Amino acid sequence: MTLLAVIRHAPTAWNQERRLQGRADIPITDSARESLAGRALPARFRAWTVLSSPLSRCLQTATTLGLDATPEPLLIEMDWGDYQGHTIAALRRTEGKRFRDNERRGLDFKPPHGESPRDVQARLRPLLVRLAANRAPVLGVTHRGVIRALYALATGWDMIGAPPDRLELYGALQVFRLAGDGSPSVEALNLPIEDR
Repeated sequence: MTLLAVIRHAPTAWNQERRLQGRADIPITDSARESLAGRALPARFRAWTVLSSPLSRCLQTATTLGLDATPEPLLIEMDWGDYQGHTIAALRRTEGKRFRDNERRGLDFKPPHGESPRDVQARLRPLLVRLAANRAPVLGVTHRGVIRALYALATGWDMIGAPPDRLELYGALQVFRLAGDGSPSVEALNLPIEDR
């Protein structure tokens, strides 16, 4: 069994505006950096290998937490295609029924020219297999879409309706057990990072 913990990057201006960031390389805000500077991982995670999405918001989050992260392209955010830069509310207004029908597809929700959560899961599988083979605990600094896709893979959630568990996606670790074949299951959810 191998443990994989994931944490979402700190907020960006686009997060505050509720814009879909996807692959846009938006930095974390100054206030997020200041808030993180006084925080640390719980002691048990501090010696783990750290991988990060190559986008600056994840690398900045890792650095601000005092982590030495190796960029891992497979942890990059879901590709939001033509929806990138827009808000869900605006897309519901402008795209109407077409967008609402797409939302009802759950794991198969797919932005034009983008990825579905199921595509993200397929992208993650080789990484999970590799991590399971290495058997060393790993912390991944990544994105909401990746964390939700991983959680869905671990729980069987079809991403239609609310998830079985509420995920705290800022300032909390989600921990998964990886079986020998890389299949994830939930170990612990919503473990808070600590004040230094």
